[in-house]
Order: sequence, then structure tokens, then C-alpha cells
Amino acid sequence: MKSGIDHLPPVKQRELARVIEVLHEEFEDALKEGTADFKKRGRILKIVLFGSYARGTFVDEPHTKKGYRSDFDLLVIVNNRKLADFATYWNKAADRLMRLPDVKTPVSFIVHSRREVNTALKQGQYFFVDIRRDGIVLYELDDEPLANPHPAKPRDALRVAGDYFQDRMPHAEKFAKGARFYSQEGDFKEAAFLLHQSIEQAYATLLLVLTNYSPPSHNIKFLRSLAEDQVQDLADVWPRDQQRYIAWFNIINEAYVKARYSRHYEISQEALFWLSERVAALITQVETICQAHIERLKRQAET
Repeated sequence: MKSGIDHLPPVKQRELARVIEVLHEEFEDALKEGTADFKKRGRILKIVLFGSYARGTFVDEPHTKKGYRSDFDLLVIVNNRKLADFATYWNKAADRLMRLPDVKTPVSFIVHSRREVNTALKQGQYFFVDIRRDGIVLYELDDEPLANPHPAKPRDALRVAGDYFQDRMPHAEKFAKGARFYSQEGDFKEAAFLLHQSIEQAYATLLLVLTNYSPPSHNIKFLRSLAEDQVQDLADVWPRDQQRYIAWFNIINEAYVKARYSRHYEISQEALFWLSERVAALITQVETICQAHIERLKRQAET
């Protein structure tokens, strides 16, 4: 993998340095009360920048009509699979990174053990193969390299992508259908929860079909970031030029928990109508992108 981020503007380099500091601080804080041996021995082995900032194709235009800004995408590699449990060890870091006054760029990160990453590389999972090829090491405890990738054969890639599409895409469509029903019934919380699930399934489908990987996350803002890094045109699905559109997306992002468990959760009929339209557009685009990708894989498998 590469090292060095000289291709990035100085302000982005400073922001990344601050992000690395926070990840270390919060991880150490999460482990400090631990008595189990794996916690005492817990270490961050590598932090790798991937995606548009690693490739130099990032977009940072928050004040334009589209209002799009690429995320910093990071892979944190730890020395024990148990330490990759996001809710237990990384939620505080994610919350703090959203509120840092000296980091304006959104931050998205995934956490895996070195064994998990190496297994994925040996299985030819495109997501990790791309990180292995294009990623930039921002921190490493040791210089042990990641495993050499074993690219999947075209027929295997076609089978896996097709299976994911057939399995996951119908869930996105059915959840959207259920949301429309509950919205018409005036059950706005239930509609919001199902819209959230539809968005989650749509993005997961796209990531699984294109990369053979989707993180185990219900944070649709995070999934959106990963999906838009794969296909930047998807950013057009969610207009960011009005504050209410940004607020409505944030409200639906909270629906996975709050629409079910909080009596204070509220969402307007106007917001639900707009979100339903956007989800329909998302599903259409994801289907088109996935089908085109599967057709490309078919042609490769036939040659």
C-alpha cells in the first residue's frame, strides 16, 4: 500500500492528523477499564485511508447547488476481532468525530481485525482488494504487510453478485411499499422505520454487488457515503442545497432506533412524502447500476 498524503491540501492533511489522534484517544479510553486479556493487549495495527481522498478524486463543494462533500473513508485494523465491535469500542469515537470543530470533512470508518482483512483479500473481495491497491497507510504499529489479494474468477464474481442482487434488492422494494402503506394510514413512525430499512437495503445491495462487501451498519449516512464513493452520480438522489432536505435525511437516519423506541420521535407527512420520492429514485438507480454491472460480469465470464 501507499504512504503519504502530499497530494491532499494542507488543511485536509491537518484534519486527517486530528482524526487519527481522536481514534487513538477514544480506543484507549474504551479499553482502560478492561480486565480481559484481549483488552489489555488491544492495539490498533493500521489506519488506512481509502476511497476518493486516497485516489485524489474527492469532491469538496458544500456551498454549491449540489452541496456535496466527500467523506474521509478509513479502515481501522485491530489485533483482535472482538475489538472490531463498533457499538462497544467505537461509537464514542464516531460521535466525537462528528462534532470536532477543527475537522470540517465528514469522517466514515470501518473496523476489522487483521485476520478478517487478510481472509477477505485471499477470497478476492473487491472492496478490500481495492483498499490494498489504492489505500494510503496513515498509521501503522508494525510494518507487517496485508495479504496479497487473490482476485475472484469472473464466473465466481458473476455468481456472487447475482446472488446478492436477487436476495437483497427485493427487500428494499418491499420495505418501500410498506412505508407507503403506513404513511397513507397515518402511521408515520412505522413508515419512517420502513423507509430507513429500504434505504439501508438499497445501499447494501449496491455495495455487495459492486464490491462483495457491506459493513454491518444501520447508519444510512455512512452507507450512503460508501455507495456514493463507488458511484458518485448517486449523490444526485439526495439534494443537499436546502437545509430541510439535510434535516429530513438526518431524521430518517435516526428512525432505525428512535421511530421504534422514542415517544419523542416525530416526522412530518411532508418529509415522508419527499423521502418516499427520493427512495423510489434511489431504488431505480441502484437497480440500473447493479444490472449493468452484472451484465459486464457476464461478458467477462463468457470470454
